[in-house]
Amino acid sequence: MKPGKVPEAPVDPYLPQSGNRGYRVSRYELDLGYRVNSNRLAGKATITAVTTEERPKFSLDLAQNLKVAKVTVNKSRNVKWSHQGDKLVLTPGGRIPAGGALVVTVQYSGTPRPIRSQWGEVGWEELTEGALVAGQPNGAPSWYPCDDHPSSKASYRIEITTDSPYYAIANGTLLRKQTRASQTTWVYEQFDPTPTYLATIQIGHYEHRRIGSGAVPIYAVHPPQLRPAFDVDFERQTAMMELFVDLFGPYPFPHYSVVVTADELEIPLEAQGLSIFGANHCTGRRPAERLVAHELAHQWFGNSLTLGQWRDIWLHEGFACYAEWLWSEHSGGESAQQLAEQAHRGLQRKPQDLVIADPGPALMFDDRIYKRGALTLHALRDHLGDEKFFTLLRTWAADHRHSTVASDQFTDLAGRFTDESLRTLWDTWLGEKALPPL
Repeated sequence: MKPGKVPEAPVDPYLPQSGNRGYRVSRYELDLGYRVNSNRLAGKATITAVTTEERPKFSLDLAQNLKVAKVTVNKSRNVKWSHQGDKLVLTPGGRIPAGGALVVTVQYSGTPRPIRSQWGEVGWEELTEGALVAGQPNGAPSWYPCDDHPSSKASYRIEITTDSPYYAIANGTLLRKQTRASQTTWVYEQFDPTPTYLATIQIGHYEHRRIGSGAVPIYAVHPPQLRPAFDVDFERQTAMMELFVDLFGPYPFPHYSVVVTADELEIPLEAQGLSIFGANHCTGRRPAERLVAHELAHQWFGNSLTLGQWRDIWLHEGFACYAEWLWSEHSGGESAQQLAEQAHRGLQRKPQDLVIADPGPALMFDDRIYKRGALTLHALRDHLGDEKFFTLLRTWAADHRHSTVASDQFTDLAGRFTDESLRTLWDTWLGEKALPPL
């Protein structure tokens, strides 16, 4: 760094190494080839963006173990580049003014592996037979170059060529499938704006079928031998979808898919338009029904409405956790009030040392964020009454569909549904470490 030069502030202090300044991505086109047996990935990424300022250099996030072979900027090879510290830094040969087009192509290859983080290993992961991507929060650079921050949403075209016995699924709608010799190419288009961490590829010995006959198409993707158990464990998804459409507003994507891997997974995870579960979540005894509801709810809260800063993670997890309680209440299980009382008692027995409006990076996936976020919504529901509360949720989802959100936007919107001040509710539930009375 030159003397006197001030380093750029991170895009998000929770993940100071992720995200980049100087441009906004509008589209990713990924042409990928993957060999399952050798875990070998070769890719060409075309990234379309607009510059937000004139600068000599631009950077992308890309894991160091993926080796870059060729880079162009606006179709020109007159570009210098370096790849260090999981940053691909580009110096175009010519001036690009603010508001100018920035089209970057990167050819790369390597053996993809998860990125180690304080939240565990995230990103591209080998399965016993196949692969999965679990990108939250900073795993996207493990398989493609990107501007890795949730506020950076873009459309995607993902083309993946892999060994023919395997089924490959990615975000969006399957446009084309073509088999040549021992390889099959799958082409998916995701038109809706998608954060980098919610882009995914899932590869395995899967069957693909539509389930149910609801207004929103729902698909099952799983090993054939898990079909009987899947039909028990996930049979109520259509009813869940109908409930959440009623409570939250229209489903924000063309369809919804659930992938169950042949391997066990510690926790299920969401991606844009689909969710991924492990074989341990599919036993024929409904061991994970609350998680089925949780991951579906993320399609509204987390995927369509995505936080702009990771400190607002309660807007994802608190809402999805409360959706679990709403499903239980609707389906003849325990009421939201009963579940709130249980969660409150559980939180009373745990340390009260975090502020859920800004928990810090080490604690942003702590279970207390989930439970206390849900309790915050339950307290708000109690204050507003059901009619106003659910109108608020539908308005929130509609006003910010496919966009980036922050806590103060939600609290400001909630204030329009009551003549009384909600400041005490927000201060005690979101802003203080001590757990308020239920």
